[in-house]
Amino acid sequence: MLNFELLGLSKPVMRAIAELGFETPTPIQEQAIPVMLGGNQDVVALAQTGTGKTAAFGLPLVDLLNFDERHTQALILAPTRELCMQITRDLQNFSKYMNGAQVTAIYGGASIEGQIRDVRKGPQIIAATPGRLVDMIERGVVDLSKIDFVVLDEADEMLTMGFKDDLDLILSQTPKEKNTWLFSATMPHEVQRIARNYMHEPHEVTIGQKNSGNENIEHQFYVVHAKDRYLALKRIADFNPDIFAIVFCRTKAETQTVADALIKDGYNADSLHGDLSQAQRDFVMKRYRSRSLQMLVATDVAARGIDVNDVTHVINYNLPDEIESYTHRSGRTARAGKTGVSIAIIHTKEMHKIREIEKLIKRKFTQAQIPSGFDVCESQLLSLVKKVHSVEVDEKSIERYLPAVFSELEELSREDIIKRFVSIEFNRFAEYYRNAPDLNLNAQGDERRKSAPGVVKMYINVGQMDGFDFNSLKDFIAENAEISNGDVTWTDVKNTFSLLEVRTEVMEKIIQSIHGAQYRGRTVRVESRGNRDAGIPRTRLRSDNRREGGGGYGGGGGRSYDKGSRYSDGGNRKSYGGRSGGGDRDRSSSKGKKKKSY
Repeated sequence: MLNFELLGLSKPVMRAIAELGFETPTPIQEQAIPVMLGGNQDVVALAQTGTGKTAAFGLPLVDLLNFDERHTQALILAPTRELCMQITRDLQNFSKYMNGAQVTAIYGGASIEGQIRDVRKGPQIIAATPGRLVDMIERGVVDLSKIDFVVLDEADEMLTMGFKDDLDLILSQTPKEKNTWLFSATMPHEVQRIARNYMHEPHEVTIGQKNSGNENIEHQFYVVHAKDRYLALKRIADFNPDIFAIVFCRTKAETQTVADALIKDGYNADSLHGDLSQAQRDFVMKRYRSRSLQMLVATDVAARGIDVNDVTHVINYNLPDEIESYTHRSGRTARAGKTGVSIAIIHTKEMHKIREIEKLIKRKFTQAQIPSGFDVCESQLLSLVKKVHSVEVDEKSIERYLPAVFSELEELSREDIIKRFVSIEFNRFAEYYRNAPDLNLNAQGDERRKSAPGVVKMYINVGQMDGFDFNSLKDFIAENAEISNGDVTWTDVKNTFSLLEVRTEVMEKIIQSIHGAQYRGRTVRVESRGNRDAGIPRTRLRSDNRREGGGGYGGGGGRSYDKGSRYSDGGNRKSYGGRSGGGDRDRSSSKGKKKKSY
């Protein structure tokens, strides 16, 4: 098997990478390093994120530079601050045993005065983002006239982010006799233009097929109603107890909303987007790298350049507007030869995007099923059992407490102790998912929903035009039927009516309490849609009253319902106004007595 020493690297570099634990080069390193060590060849390298590209250009670069000279000889351009900083750290490690080596990072969001001082010290290598480097050039601080090497890392991303003019200006400041090394995950026309205009007969290194995805990534998609997207995300997270994921959203606002909902629902999550200050972004990334967070909810721009190992899942809460961005999203997982899963949560109108992405990455997606409540509970239970089995016991520290523990549990059998211990953690999921609905649709949008045992479907003639959403309708029914909010296990709120799933034992109570009542001057109609598995007949409760004007469960005084529990369907605090009209309510049943007014 090929090792780094056979690639021709010098002893100081070999000593540095040995300390870093590098043993066997990745395919991109194996093919690119010998060519680059020649020092007189332009190179175009096409490889996915996470395949070891930084070492592929960083190791030969460190070997080729003259660190006795105090001027900038190499320039590395990267699309984001995070990637720029990562490259700088890596090159500092690679050049650890090179006397006089200096590497400086130039990026936005930090003090430009401090970076100017660092540049004036004469670093041999500058790693920079295009925008801040252009600023430095215009200030006359950075001199690129003696550059020997230019590295364009994630060139396609820089162009996607709108750095075309900046790249043209920067490259025009460099000498023609330099070597240019271009690294990219995809090869769109603009990257080809840079290769034509600024490179001379470049040697091409391609790992896999052009524009193809990482073979170690499994691509899955789930089809759900748009309104069930957040519930699907939670179900996926709960089914994977050890998840360490990046969740991609399309906008900054959506990123913050999803992150806030996850936090309120008890998940270790946080957001990363452009509206955060640099200090906030650094804090979030520090927590994520230390695995204090399980889910990082991010926009494409904010997540570019994130170099974190062992990401298990990339979840596309929404597919990107530019399908090329999917390659970079999915490349956050399966790094350094490991495996990962890239998930897309879509609705039926987005199937064409899945097919377009398949053509781009030359990989097939698998349509997966959102786990059922039973599946989630089983996964959580087995995860807990594995943790108990593998936990390290500190005998010395726990010894003094054991007599009291044994005394408390002496009347319980081994089986009872196991059952009760497991139930402490398991009961939370078991209760929440007891009657969890099926969220899945097929690719054509047909319902796959089947009522869980003990649940029956119902119809009510109020909906969005009455001011209801799925949370407020559940609250309305629960309060007026005097049942638990959790007894309404699912709602599908249409414009003029709504469908419900409720626990069988409360069906009659809902009908008796709400059917025939007056809501804003008209009669509410509720009926059972039946459940053959549960033996519930379909009811046909009719009313002669016609629908009258709108109105809603709102207007007036400010009642607040907190949906902050992890095991709630909403995740956001919502406020609903008091009901109007109707006067006092009669809490008697519907059998020949006066009905409530709302």
